[in-house]
Amino acid sequence: MDNYTNDNTARRYQAHVSILGTTQVHLRNPYIIAWWSAAFPGFGHLLLSKYLRGFVLFIWEVLVNLKAHLNVAMIYSFQGKIDLAKEVLDTRWLLIYIPVYIFGIWDSYRTTIDMNQVYILAKHENHRFNSFSMGALEINYMDKRYPILAIFWSLTVPGLGQLYLHRIVTAFFSLTWTVVFYYYSHGLQAISLLFLGKIQEATNVINMEWFLFFPSIYGFAVYDSYMNTVENNNLFNMEQRVFLTEQYQSTAFQIKKGQKVK
Repeated sequence: MDNYTNDNTARRYQAHVSILGTTQVHLRNPYIIAWWSAAFPGFGHLLLSKYLRGFVLFIWEVLVNLKAHLNVAMIYSFQGKIDLAKEVLDTRWLLIYIPVYIFGIWDSYRTTIDMNQVYILAKHENHRFNSFSMGALEINYMDKRYPILAIFWSLTVPGLGQLYLHRIVTAFFSLTWTVVFYYYSHGLQAISLLFLGKIQEATNVINMEWFLFFPSIYGFAVYDSYMNTVENNNLFNMEQRVFLTEQYQSTAFQIKKGQKVK
């Protein structure tokens, strides 16, 4: 049930509110999006709300990375053991990894430029969109949230910040893969041993090949939740301004030339 439903009469909408989350277009820096795709394929597309493409590239990165032993090679290279890094790499997987990796960066950059143009046109058209959605399983509505809380919950467990914003799809995906990474890396087991002062045992038990995925997923969760909190707040302010203007502003009210609206 929506208090206002898109009737598809507009060519472009700035946002859509559903029970699974709020999807919107806004201006983004193509270089930042491309950087996240370089940090971890799929993240750039997830930031653009291109979920299906992002999920495919993310899963591809995890599977092919493990098969090519790329993280292991990175660990050896960090330690200066270049010969071991060369030996451990499986070129059968590495050679198909490289083209997809480059494609993810290029495609996210290209898509960002396209979506920025879509946003400019959608803002110019300025069509109304639904701001409240109710279903049998969930309710979603636009309101203002605190960016610092989104960061805090993302730092505890990736995905919680997205749940705070009601980004159900991204939250479920992030939480699921966080559990997978923690399980196979033995990260929580290592943390427990550290608390007990057993540093050597913690070092031995941890699987660094899986553990190297954590910097990327934590960084993405923090950035994505913060950025979307800020943009959702901006969208809320815009929608409220339009609603109040249409419903409560006198038709006789006119803005003088050069006067700014606060």
